[in-house]
Amino acid sequence: MVTTEFRKAQRDLQERTFCFAKDIRSFVRDLSRSMANIEDGKQLIRSSGSIGANYLEASEAMSKKDAIRILKICRKESKESHYWLQLVNTDNQPALEQRRCALASEAQQFLFIFSSIVSKLTSTAAQTKEP
Repeated sequence: MVTTEFRKAQRDLQERTFCFAKDIRSFVRDLSRSMANIEDGKQLIRSSGSIGANYLEASEAMSKKDAIRILKICRKESKESHYWLQLVNTDNQPALEQRRCALASEAQQFLFIFSSIVSKLTSTAAQTKEP
């Protein structure tokens, strides 16, 4: 039997970022409607959607330098999504807290993935500039 984690690992990054943004929207809908959750939820929705949107843009970048710049934005938005996930209040509901932790883990994984991509592209860009 194939686990959910294995299926996630097999998806391409574009699909994975899209699913993350959709999962965030579903999660935010299930949060209590406190003033803080409403405001934090709005920010979380924006940053989570921005990861995938910027990844799509990076895929169409005109140059390696442009791709690196956009992928750094993906990395920044991943950090921001993780931040907002730490702030939302799940009201000690175990199911919501479990989803929050899973989503925070995914945001952290995106941070690592985009950091790795930026690092590799930066090092290859530096190598191609050398005579």
